Amino acid sequence: MGAGAAASTGVQGAYGHLLDPNRKWYNNRRLIALNGWIVLLLITSSTNGYDGSMMNGLQSLDQWKDYFNRPTGGQLGLLNAIQNIGSLAAYPIAPYLSDGLGRRPAIFIGAVIMCIATAIQTASQSVGMFIGARFLIGFGLTFAANAAPMLVTEVAYPTHRGPLTSTYNSLWYSGAIIAAWTTFGTFKIQSTWAWRVPSALQALPSVIQIALIWFCPESPRWLISKGKEEQALKTLAYYHADGNSEDPLVRYEFEEIKAAIEFDRTVASNVGWKSFIASAGNRRRLRIIVALAFFSQWSGNGLVSYYLNKVFDGIGITNPTTQLLINGILQIWNLFWALAASAMVDKLGRRILFLASAGGMTIFFTLQTVCSAVFANTGSQGAAHAVIAFIFLFYASYDLAFTPLIVSYTLEILPYQLRAKGFTVFNFAISLSLIFNQYVNPIALDAIHWKYYVVYCCWLAVETIFLFFFVIETKNRTLEETAALFDGDDAAQQITAVAAQQAGVTHDIKDEKSSGSFQEQSPELKK
Repeated sequence: MGAGAAASTGVQGAYGHLLDPNRKWYNNRRLIALNGWIVLLLITSSTNGYDGSMMNGLQSLDQWKDYFNRPTGGQLGLLNAIQNIGSLAAYPIAPYLSDGLGRRPAIFIGAVIMCIATAIQTASQSVGMFIGARFLIGFGLTFAANAAPMLVTEVAYPTHRGPLTSTYNSLWYSGAIIAAWTTFGTFKIQSTWAWRVPSALQALPSVIQIALIWFCPESPRWLISKGKEEQALKTLAYYHADGNSEDPLVRYEFEEIKAAIEFDRTVASNVGWKSFIASAGNRRRLRIIVALAFFSQWSGNGLVSYYLNKVFDGIGITNPTTQLLINGILQIWNLFWALAASAMVDKLGRRILFLASAGGMTIFFTLQTVCSAVFANTGSQGAAHAVIAFIFLFYASYDLAFTPLIVSYTLEILPYQLRAKGFTVFNFAISLSLIFNQYVNPIALDAIHWKYYVVYCCWLAVETIFLFFFVIETKNRTLEETAALFDGDDAAQQITAVAAQQAGVTHDIKDEKSSGSFQEQSPELKK
């Protein structure tokens, strides 16, 4: 198909005029195939979501608690935190695996490790064996979770990149839903299979990936970085232009990727760990990435994600059936809001979603705290029911940004040469925050009950202020332009000018400005 006018307003100004308006995801068989492969990558997130929800559900199962001698306090914290400790052990290796062997081999290795670990977890005969298996799950998941979202963002069709990459983390809830309803469905089994069945099902996404990952396209950016330019061009052409390697869009994408990688190697020197602190642009990236990682786990959501039964116990809801039922409904609610927000990232923009999310969380978590205090002092059933309502409203706010955007925003602001390493920093920060949460939250809840919520109320206000001053708008840009934004507009213009010249197409920077790409920036960047 030949290039035509921009398919719609608000598309990337860099090459909106190169997009074929007739090429849609639903009427082009190669785009359908590409998005099918992307779904294979997206389910990596489901494994992670399954684990958190499964552990939540198991803590409500008497069969699991009795088999492992009713773990409490530090041992319970270790059972939840050990997966993240396993992730920490894999982080030094993950970026080198993704950058060295490729995105697909990293996913395959991670999936194999997770299948082995899940088998051990299902067959556990002691708490030590269960803990060891969960360590291995975290270790393997790190390899797959490092490579999969990068491959999504690097292979997706340009106008699909934002929503699809945002969908990656949103599908955390698909795994959580399956786990929540699986544990709800097995809790009446009067044997250890009440918890062994959910443990075994955790391997399903990894089994699917092992069977199909080698049929998935490799990242064109990784191929170009390894000198495999012909293969990269062939991949771009096959999926983005029905095999036409001379398509203007494909030529522009190809040349822009080459120009950006060369710019990072020579001009920006973005080639190693030290470069994260070597320039002002990279320091801005690092500050935002680490902040988003901690915010995503320290917003009060960790209380419900891993210790929902303790939250319910605090408002007098102790029936396991009721706890499991609310947990299952909550995961469906979360998935709806996360997917809705994913679909809107290029229409509303990242900055608006982040600020709306933080503001909503602050309001609803504060109201949840107030109602918890009322119940503690009066035993009011109305207050208990209000707590449940505000938990749902809190999560609707959380899902506007902190489910869909934390991964996609992190990946798009990083240049290719730093993407795997920067994403590892992001995941490392998440693991640190989770380990802290999983140890501290149960201890603090046991000690001071609802008063512990006040800490998160104050912290949410801090998050809102940070996001206002430091998060910049990145919608309607190519992946390379978004990364270059942190190095200044001159960097973005240099890359796009070289790409346009080499591809033999026009690239009018005024189109970008009129689309809003250069306007909705943070107060910090405007300075």
